Amino acid sequence: MIASIFGKTKPVNHIIVVTFLFLFYWLVHFFLFKKVYAAEEILWQTVILGILLFSVLIVDFIVKRNKITLANSYAILFFGLLMVLFPETLTDNHAILCNFFVLLAIRRLVSMRSLKNIKIKVFDASLWILFASLFYDWAILYLIVVYITIYIYDPKNLKNWLVPFAAFCAVLLLSSGYLVLTDNLEFFRSHYKFSILFVPEYYLNWVSSTKSIIYVLGLFVLNILTFIQLGNAGVGKIVTTRIIVFFLIIGLVIDVLVNSNGQYPIILTFFPTAVLMTNYIELLKREKFREIALIFSVTIPFIVFLSTMFL
Repeated sequence: MIASIFGKTKPVNHIIVVTFLFLFYWLVHFFLFKKVYAAEEILWQTVILGILLFSVLIVDFIVKRNKITLANSYAILFFGLLMVLFPETLTDNHAILCNFFVLLAIRRLVSMRSLKNIKIKVFDASLWILFASLFYDWAILYLIVVYITIYIYDPKNLKNWLVPFAAFCAVLLLSSGYLVLTDNLEFFRSHYKFSILFVPEYYLNWVSSTKSIIYVLGLFVLNILTFIQLGNAGVGKIVTTRIIVFFLIIGLVIDVLVNSNGQYPIILTFFPTAVLMTNYIELLKREKFREIALIFSVTIPFIVFLSTMFL
């Protein structure tokens, strides 16, 4: 049943995922974490929600435009389910905004496989990553993936390697202008500390630690299975998948560096994970096995969420 719905690219699939996330977002805020907001805060949270829902459409655009997956809607389904598995991410506005800009960067980097307008795409990707770093300073590590992508597609052109510096100057000028207008020039000094936020209480919490450990182990196994079965795929798809895996690795590193109560950058791993899960589901030849895998993928996050909510 799930395969028959999300195994196609119908507009109704987007409506299902977006509507669910809209309702789930407020459920998490008001019932799970019992947030209380003033009128102006509700408006701001609505803007954040709009950006989150738009992120779903970006995810769908990336996988379809670049043919990262087949013609289905599994990627947006898994992207939404991962938020059910980690509902605390929906309370971290900085993580949602950072993830939004990282998605824009991924969109430009994976499109470099066409070998067209490489300098413009490198500039755009670097620009979005630097904007993402305004919300999480460690997000600047994604520039490593930019240079890896340059090395893969066009390493001999020296100008490509210098383009990220141009993007840095552009972001510096734009953000400095805004900070001057808001009289907040101390932002750079206070924000870009690159400190490691290790909160023992968070990792000693058995719910958080167990869920995170199982998630990371699951990703490790998923990576192995996906690349084994992608052996017969085209070189282009394998290279694109490797770039996405690099984004996953950096996301996990950032999560370890800054994960604490109130900060949940694990959302940065949701898109790469959704892509890997989709690729694995697509590689299952028998319809029965695919449906069973989808049923487990849907039910497990909800079981975990309900356990967290009521226990």
